Amino acid sequence: MINLSRRPHLFWLCQCSGWAVYALLTEVMIKIPSDEPWRIHLPHLILDTLFGFAITLALRSLYSKVYRLQQHVVLIHVLLLILASLTWTQFKWTALQWLYNDPWKSMSWFDFGTWTTASLTMLATWTAGYYGIKSYLDNVEQRERAERATHLAKEAQLKMLRYQLNPHFMFNSINAISTLILKHENNHAVVMLEKLCDFLRYSLYTDPLKKIPVSEEATMLRTYVDIEKARFRSKLDVHIDTEPQIQSMRIPSMLIQPLVENVLKHGMLPNQTISVSVEFAEVNGGLAITVTDSGKGFSNQENCKLGIGLTNCRDRLRLIYQGRANLETVNNPGGGACVRIFIPQEGTLNNDSVENPTG
Repeated sequence: MINLSRRPHLFWLCQCSGWAVYALLTEVMIKIPSDEPWRIHLPHLILDTLFGFAITLALRSLYSKVYRLQQHVVLIHVLLLILASLTWTQFKWTALQWLYNDPWKSMSWFDFGTWTTASLTMLATWTAGYYGIKSYLDNVEQRERAERATHLAKEAQLKMLRYQLNPHFMFNSINAISTLILKHENNHAVVMLEKLCDFLRYSLYTDPLKKIPVSEEATMLRTYVDIEKARFRSKLDVHIDTEPQIQSMRIPSMLIQPLVENVLKHGMLPNQTISVSVEFAEVNGGLAITVTDSGKGFSNQENCKLGIGLTNCRDRLRLIYQGRANLETVNNPGGGACVRIFIPQEGTLNNDSVENPTG
């Protein structure tokens, strides 16, 4: 990957290297076979190369101005190339004659044609190389900007999906605490408030894009369940099971809590006592999560509205894992709903954040 922040350094590297190659080829292919004295051809080679180096720097500056024009861009480039070639040719001839102590010697038409053609060929080659590399770097820069914009948009969408769940939960929890206070169950209200503070602190200060160990996800899920039990009392029974060997597997933070909340919001019948089971297991080298309940299940499963919890969970998995994770919803044969999630673990054990969407 090219470090575009060092783009000016790359130009100078190519500029110096290119003219060094020009000097070497000119020496080997023209100067040495011409049998010119060393005291003539070596200074002339140095002057020739330095002037070519300088004139291409001038062309670069002029090109940057012409590049922004809307009309006659090609014509102006051609005129600049011809003018630069004539100037360089005249300099080379004058410098050579000066070294021979004959600065007023005129150039023949044959010399003018061959020298100008060589100058034009060299500067045209430099121009083609300059614009070729510039175009490539511009395309790379635009692609990287688009990738960064896509990644930032993805992060913003994921954060929105995470934080979108909190207001509903906050409203229900505060109402439950208010009810406990009105019933003078102050101790119970204090315990629930402490757990709510722990849960919200974790929710606010944990990066929504971060992947966390299963053990940490299960701990915060139990905290959430304790808060909900303060509301539902004996009407809610939740069992969370994690296998010992999967404790360190990674999962997007607070992925499962919305599913349990979805059960309580959409899956309970009036005055129903509901059981919810959350199981974490290793399957085929990945993480399998199953959330089952004894509620009313999914009605008209193909067209039902799954609720914000399930929808957001599915969207987060799609954005993070790019289709490699899976979420399916079914009804249990004995009643209630079941949500099954499979999360691949390849390359995520050492990656705590969202995968690059462009990788």
